[in-house]
Parts: sequence; C-alpha cells; structure tokens
Amino acid sequence: MRVSIHKHISNPEHFKQQLLSWSQQFREVIFLDSNSYPQEYSSFDCVLAVDAFTSLKTDFHNAFDDLKQYQQTTKDWLFGYLSYDLKNDVEQLKSSNFDGLDFPDLFFFQPKKIFLLKGNQLEIQYLLLCDDEAQDDFQEIVQTENNSFETLSEIEVKQRISKDLYVEKVTKMLDHIHKGDMYEANFCMEFYAENAIINPLEKFQKLNKISQAPFSVFFKNHKQFLLSASPERYLKRVGETLISQPIKGTSKRFLDPVEDQKSKQFLESDAKERAENIMITDLVRNDLSHTAQKGSVEVTELCRIYSFLQVHQMISTVSSKLDPQYSPIDVLRTTFPMGSMTGAPKISVMNIIENLEETKRGLYSGSIGYFTPEGDFDFNVVIRSILYNQENKYVSFSVGSAITSLSIPENEYEECLLKAKAMHEVLQ
Repeated sequence: MRVSIHKHISNPEHFKQQLLSWSQQFREVIFLDSNSYPQEYSSFDCVLAVDAFTSLKTDFHNAFDDLKQYQQTTKDWLFGYLSYDLKNDVEQLKSSNFDGLDFPDLFFFQPKKIFLLKGNQLEIQYLLLCDDEAQDDFQEIVQTENNSFETLSEIEVKQRISKDLYVEKVTKMLDHIHKGDMYEANFCMEFYAENAIINPLEKFQKLNKISQAPFSVFFKNHKQFLLSASPERYLKRVGETLISQPIKGTSKRFLDPVEDQKSKQFLESDAKERAENIMITDLVRNDLSHTAQKGSVEVTELCRIYSFLQVHQMISTVSSKLDPQYSPIDVLRTTFPMGSMTGAPKISVMNIIENLEETKRGLYSGSIGYFTPEGDFDFNVVIRSILYNQENKYVSFSVGSAITSLSIPENEYEECLLKAKAMHEVLQ
C-alpha cells in the first residue's frame, strides 16, 4: 500500500533538477524526463523512483518468467530494465562477445519513494513503511542546491571497430542480404574508455541538455549507471491499448533554417530510409499480433518526421488492443528485442549480428521503464546512451545503423558517427 500526497510546483524545470540532485544519496535511482517534448502518448513530464524495498536481479535464464512472477506478486510500481541479451531467453541464441560493463541481464526494483510530475502537479507516492518521511523529504528537495562539479581527469575514448573493419563487416552483411538470409539488420559498434572516472550526474545533465530527448533516463544501481538521451519508445500499455513507435531513418540538423528544412525533406523522401522504416513497422505489426485482439493491429502513423536537437528522425506508430488472455510480460516477451534494434527476419538477423559485432550489447539496445500497479507500462529503447561501471572504471556507448540492400558501407559509417556526436561531446 502507498500513501499519496499532492503538491503544486511553481517552477517544474527547476524542481526536476532539485529532484535529480536529491536522489543521488540512494543506492537505486531511476529518473525519467520527457524534456517537455510535444508527444501524444506521454503520461508524465518526469518521474523519479528511488530506494528499493524489493528487487529482482537475474541473468537471461527464465528471466521473463521470473519477471512475470515478480510483477504479479508485487502488484506495485516496478522500475528497471531489460537488456538486449534477454533474446537468449526467448530464442535459442547466445552471447559470447566481449563485455566490459558486466551489468545483470535484467534488473527491476519496487521503490519505497516515487515522485510523478505532470505540468505543475506533483504526486508523491510512498510505501506505508516510510510515509512519515514524505514531508521532510519534500522540504529537503526544495532546499537542494544544484550541484557544482569539479572537472575530473580527461578520458580517452577509443573505437572498438575501425572504419576499415566496419566497412568489411557491413560488406559481409550485404552478402547475407543478397543471399536472402535477411532483408535488414541493425549493426552496432562500441566506443569505450578504460580507467575512466566520471561524475555520472554531471555527464547526464550535459547529455540531457544538448539532446532534450523525450525518453531521457538517469539510472543508478549502486555502481552501475545508464545516462540516456533516447528519442525512441519501445512499447507502452494503457489499459488494453498498446503503442510502439519504432525509429528508422536519421538526418542531420543544421543551424541555417533553410538547410535544416532541406535535410528534413530529404529524409522524408529518401527511398532507402522509407524502405527501412516500413520493413521494421511491418515487423512490429507482426510482433504485436501475437497478443492482439483479432484485427486490432494498426499503423496510425507511417514514416513521420520528428525533429530533435541533434537529428531529424523518421518514426512510425503502431497500435493494438491486448487480448485479455495475455499478461503484460507476455507482450514484452513476444516483442523483445524491439525490431528497430534487430532487423528482419528477426531471429536470423540476431544470429548474424552476434557473429559480426565485437561487443556484447547488454543494456544498450535493451529497454528501461516501469510498470504501474495496474500492469500498465512504458519502456524506451536504450540508444544515444552512455553506460558506466564505476567499479570497473569502464565507460561505453554504442551506435548502430540499419543495413539494407541499398546501404553504402561508408555512408552507414558516417551515420554512426553522427549518432555518436552527442556522447563524444559529453565525455570529452
């Protein structure tokens, strides 16, 4: 049971920063920020969940079954992530690539303290065992000063796959496409730094400022951190309605409005980008059909261009009505990993990319989000994100692009560098 308290917040932007600074004292933290991005399906502008009362941490073996049991017995708010390698629970697949981060495959927690902000209205939900702390905590938050940071040592970001090797690997992927093994695949490469000491909060604030993405996340589990400026929703459930919004298609932003408009129009009419997006939209339709009421899967938006601070993106929206015989976890199990980060046909692609990529993806290209007590949920796609293991002093970020028969390896490489720009900037 939770106690609910409502407050009016006169300056929500400032309050968000105070919330985030205050949260740093806790072992488990998830801070979700929509950055006031205009989007139709947003439930909150900002959510903070801290301090685990219970938690679930596991590798991929039976991970979805464990999560189902945890979610059904807790019947409370749960926050956490699904790493890409849960694919090994769903299909006969394996992951044996290098992993410098060493995060659990799945982690969820039931927070003692939750803050839900929408406009000027704040709802505070505390478990009964600590509800007497709510007023004091609120006072502490509004008196929190924003952090000032000392500059830590320079870190040297290296690239796991060189340009020549990247071109060679993408050429191999094109061979697979020409042989008919697959139509499209998302191929990723890692940038990393060893012996890195960073201030995760400072880096997140920097990344969030230059990206202002609608699915931004600061996540902390003791010494493991995710700093995400994701523009992409994986899946949301409200009642019987499910919404997925795959992104495929990227173009540059320009300061000159005429150039910027041109870049946007070029993306909108680019046959290759549209073909990529339509293929993945079709895959998402197919994934959702496994748990949908008959005839309820529909594409409500196809190849629409959305503009973010760093890039323009092509996004489609697919919705369905959930068949009541399926649980929330069944929906995740039958759609994970998301089509935009795998390709088509999904299983064949996952095998091929596992063999060609050099790094285990882990939480990158997985998903982070929450369940409500009613079993509704909202999850992003973990892209445009920095991952940090404070104990190992290892920092990592990965980027990818979709390879189709029309791909030119050098152009795909350039697209990866464009996506890596914000993370590079933040870490230098």
